[in-house]
Amino acid sequence: MTDPHPIVAYSKRGRFEDVRDDLKIAIEGKGLVIDHHSFLGRMLERTGKDLGGRRLYADAEAFVFCSAVLSRKTMEADLANAAFCPYTLVVYATAEDPGAVHVAYQRPWRPDGSAASRAALKEVEAMLDGLAREAVGQG
Repeated sequence: MTDPHPIVAYSKRGRFEDVRDDLKIAIEGKGLVIDHHSFLGRMLERTGKDLGGRRLYADAEAFVFCSAVLSRKTMEADLANAAFCPYTLVVYATAEDPGAVHVAYQRPWRPDGSAASRAALKEVEAMLDGLAREAVGQG
């Protein structure tokens, strides 16, 4: 792994709803099924009132999905790679700058993995990266 940053994010100026919808279309356009749609911003807004926290996001949502082909490949390489599945892409706009919308994912990487495991996880990252870039118009 050449980049030490565990989170990769891409941004564009626009409406949150448009980027969110573009991300959903990108995922489903690859034949992937969204298993769960999480409303992170709403949860934090709701609980922040009780916890006394400041408003973090104008909105934030996550899409959780799997790729049967890539998941099988990663798990055939190393059964412990099941910890990376399902995959998550997050779309968010901060409370401070709601016009900048970000799409992010966590790198699926293990320093102790075999060559086959590293190669399979690189394919997963390439898929996540392509979907994130597509959602912000860079793909």
